[in-house]
Amino acid sequence: MAVSSEYRDYVLEQLRAVAPVTPKAMFGGVGIYSRGTFFALIANDTLYFKTDEHTRGAYEAASSHAFNPFGKGTMSYWELPADVLENEDELRDWMRAAVEVARKK
Repeated sequence: MAVSSEYRDYVLEQLRAVAPVTPKAMFGGVGIYSRGTFFALIANDTLYFKTDEHTRGAYEAASSHAFNPFGKGTMSYWELPADVLENEDELRDWMRAAVEVARKK
């Protein structure tokens, strides 16, 4: 689950333009928190957001993939489309939804 420092810094810069976030090292990857809520992770230079049955369809429609680190079934984190990460308005909406999902869990 290696993460390059360049990608980590880029993701954090994009997210921080929307809201305060805190990164924490996690099993070779990076966990990302918003006000103490774990809502995203970076693994293998890919950003994943927390999803549920209500938000997952947007990720599927964007041809995203679920985080599946051990090949034994997927988790509820899905790859954020790259174009969303580069669009502050869209990122704000997707991030807000991921944080809300994480808070409910």
